[in-house]
Amino acid sequence: MALGAALLFGAGAPFSKILLEDVGPLTLAALLYIGAGLALLLSLPWRRGRAPGTPGARETALKAADVPLLLAAILCGSILGPALLMLGLQRLTAVTGSLLLNLEPPLTILIAVWWFREHIGWRQAGAAALIVLGELIVGYRPGEMRTEWVGVLAVALASASWAIDTNLNQRLSLRDPIALGALKGLAGGILMLLIARAAGEGLPGARAAAWALLLGAVSYGASIVLFFRALRELGAARVAAYFATAPFVGALAAVPVLGERLGGADLLAMAIMAAGLVLLLRESHHHEHAHEEMEHDHAHVHDEHHRHEHRPGTAGASAHAHPHRHDPLAHAHPHAPDLHHRHPHD
Repeated sequence: MALGAALLFGAGAPFSKILLEDVGPLTLAALLYIGAGLALLLSLPWRRGRAPGTPGARETALKAADVPLLLAAILCGSILGPALLMLGLQRLTAVTGSLLLNLEPPLTILIAVWWFREHIGWRQAGAAALIVLGELIVGYRPGEMRTEWVGVLAVALASASWAIDTNLNQRLSLRDPIALGALKGLAGGILMLLIARAAGEGLPGARAAAWALLLGAVSYGASIVLFFRALRELGAARVAAYFATAPFVGALAAVPVLGERLGGADLLAMAIMAAGLVLLLRESHHHEHAHEEMEHDHAHVHDEHHRHEHRPGTAGASAHAHPHRHDPLAHAHPHAPDLHHRHPHD
């Protein structure tokens, strides 16, 4: 799911570059998210399973306590991130813009570890350092930096915004991912469209707007749902590692789509970043750990962490969501810092 989200998102960068010829950057970012939100909203009645909040539901509904996190995620992920990316792509080649987005994974890991107390080993820390080195190689282009430093800065800030957004979304990932994606897409897109109009950007033609909405539905809408599901299982730091493949996809897609070429710096940076990605993906975490007693509500199946009785009318065989309690448990197995594995390490 994480790799699928990265593939869909990364492939959208060169097509966004084409649409920027006819659509303002803020307007395009708004339409991409509105397209994602509309597609997910229309899919809600057609998905399998009962509505969130009902007995036997497959997902957990949003709650009032989620509103502050949701508003912060909309600001960072649905407004600042895409707006800064579109501004950067206006001034950079799609290859450079796509590769600069690889700054997001190490920033996400840094925030996840220092602020939200996720655990990573030395291998992951070294891998993040390799990705940052690749970013420096991409960004350090004396001829281009003198004229396009604003674009480089804009994409770097977009990466930082999405790094914050990813960590916030990890806290929201217990909730229905389709409903979350629809709400984030529509709220962020509509607000950004108002900002674009206030900034003086005109409305695009019907053809360009339709293509932007379609690109948003595919590249952003489906990607958001896969991204939320992956965050639930893997935690923010590890999803960031998988999502590091998105800029590679964007850079490679720019070659046939836009006729751009990969320069020597691009190839060197990609090789270094790929080495970092391999290290990240090979990281394994296994030790004896204890689970404290807890009660919460999220989608789950019956595994070693979910062995409980059900209330009348609640499904038990397939994936389902309902409030449930975890008894204290101590065991050892490979695990990621998901919602059941947030514990201190020596």
